[in-house]
Amino acid sequence: MTRSTLAELEPGANFIRRHIGPDDAETRTMLKEVGAKSLEDFIAKVVPEAIRVKRSLELKPAMPERTAISYLRAMADRNEVFTSMIGMGYYGTVTPKVILRNVLENPGWYTAYTPYQAEVSQGR
Repeated sequence: MTRSTLAELEPGANFIRRHIGPDDAETRTMLKEVGAKSLEDFIAKVVPEAIRVKRSLELKPAMPERTAISYLRAMADRNEVFTSMIGMGYYGTVTPKVILRNVLENPGWYTAYTPYQAEVSQGR
């Protein structure tokens, strides 16, 4: 694993590799193990021709991390916050005891357990 210099860690510097991923030597080892000469060769072997993109992607040029964060913040600032209507139909109500006891508190609705009732099975 290579160590980054302090200049590379500056907030305005380009994005650095912050994840634990393979370095160039590890990538070459993995490609050799699967019998591919390069990542492009590997992709050609595993991704069907019918779903590969034939043209080059129209990507914007790379930007420093600070610029990217500013860009994303400006994009997020365009969001509009509206009133949430989730749960707006609920009102504090009184549930009659008979419904509460026989529907909401009846374990027969949420369990398959049937207690053994000796007196019932003996005809009492």
